[in-house]
Amino acid sequence: MSGVLTASLVALPAPAAAHAPGAAPATRIDQKALRWGPCEDLEPVGDETLECAALTVPLEHGAPGGGETVEIALSRVPATGTAEHTLLVNPGGPGSAGRRWASHTHRRMSPELREVYDVVAFDPRGVGASTPRVTCDPSHFTAPRPDGVPADAAAEEALHADAEAYARSCAENTGPLLDHMRTEDLAHDMDAIRVGLDLEEIDYLGYSYGSYLGTVYSALYPDRVRALVLDSVVDPDNPWYESNLRQSLALDRSARGFFGWVARHDDAYGLGADPDTVEKAYYALRSELAEDPAGGVVGPTELESSVIVVAYSGASWPTVAAALSDRITRGDSAALRSLHESYGEMPDAATDTGYGAYLAVQCTDAPWPADRETWHEDAEDVHDSAPFMGWHNIWYNAPCATWGADADAWFQVGDGPYRHPAYRGGALIVHATGDGATPVEGSYALRERLTGASLVIEEGGLTHGVALTGNVCVDEIARDYLLEGTLPERADGTGPDAVCQARPEPSPRTAQSEPLVDRPGTSG
Repeated sequence: MSGVLTASLVALPAPAAAHAPGAAPATRIDQKALRWGPCEDLEPVGDETLECAALTVPLEHGAPGGGETVEIALSRVPATGTAEHTLLVNPGGPGSAGRRWASHTHRRMSPELREVYDVVAFDPRGVGASTPRVTCDPSHFTAPRPDGVPADAAAEEALHADAEAYARSCAENTGPLLDHMRTEDLAHDMDAIRVGLDLEEIDYLGYSYGSYLGTVYSALYPDRVRALVLDSVVDPDNPWYESNLRQSLALDRSARGFFGWVARHDDAYGLGADPDTVEKAYYALRSELAEDPAGGVVGPTELESSVIVVAYSGASWPTVAAALSDRITRGDSAALRSLHESYGEMPDAATDTGYGAYLAVQCTDAPWPADRETWHEDAEDVHDSAPFMGWHNIWYNAPCATWGADADAWFQVGDGPYRHPAYRGGALIVHATGDGATPVEGSYALRERLTGASLVIEEGGLTHGVALTGNVCVDEIARDYLLEGTLPERADGTGPDAVCQARPEPSPRTAQSEPLVDRPGTSG
């Protein structure tokens, strides 16, 4: 594989009894350790040591005779002292390449954590440097794309046709991998990584979709987890179709919070001194771009795929506000185009693979409606309540209606054979109240299902992804948990078990450079 030192490790299929309740499947490989070497295609964030390796795992875990394989690309930043633990990190998605997060996470850790933790990250199967990759149709993202709010039935039919064409291209160009992209497949890959690292247990930090992946892993392998940090969590009670409808409401709440912030800084941006005026200015711009895309590139769909970043990070608000202000008050679209180039979706292989892999997981993790009337009625309802991303989110997920691989039942942690509190030591759940990508209500639902978990709420927080991002209160709780296994005492009732106040709002015309937990535009 290009750019990664390949270790000839093959994870052999687990025995048929692997899914027995409470039993850790005996994942086996033919060597005891990964071979780490320089990363040819990945740079560290700073001066930390960054290493890469690869692991070959079955395409279908548990298949008789092993069958075809896929390769998982990994990265590692070693502990600054003697490694006592290994933290496996996933930034979410699904469809997000994760290897860069070894560096980002290690640098965010306290010195005490860096001294004793190796940090390992990976590109999930089908993504990034892992091979084979999900491949669909990069030209799907050629700008400007059609307006996602259909003007009439013909426009809606054309958008459905585009979604069907993309689903068809994924099936034609990806091959057998498409049938093995469920979250359970990724969880089994994680255990193969654990074995490749020659570990009895791993510590895990999962943001956003990574919280669901970690929860599923802990249900399948409860005896293989030492610590489990689940940040900005996916609601375990809502499969993806329902989850995305609820997400649109949360994204709209975040947008209104952003409009209110812009109004409070009208002296800097000149878009209106009250939130309603700012909101009207934004939607007027959206209508203008539908008629005349900025630079022939940024139409309403490109605008939405760029400004959705405000629901992921309050640190992005000054940058987005400045771009909107430049265009609305002065007619200058340069910053708006730059925003699209930074946060939007490009007609390239990386965007195509990320989006295709996102669909490959979500479309098969749970069933989706097949009839267009259901999609239409739900889209109209959610758009009425949440116009910021209501229709946009519908079309982002619409390929699932005709996806070329079968969906299975939603993996419901806490039901059936998986009636345990995540794992024997409890879990740490972290969530910000103002998170737009994963509504905070999901953290309370997960706390109820993981009866050994403690929930930490960042009150007033605006960021999707809280732990190890600079909130001293949250970071100290996470540090104590990872080092000592201590959790906030679980409170009576429905929680939370600890509350940390959010950091101050950003100042106008200042932007903070921080990697996003998820690629903006994804719904996980």
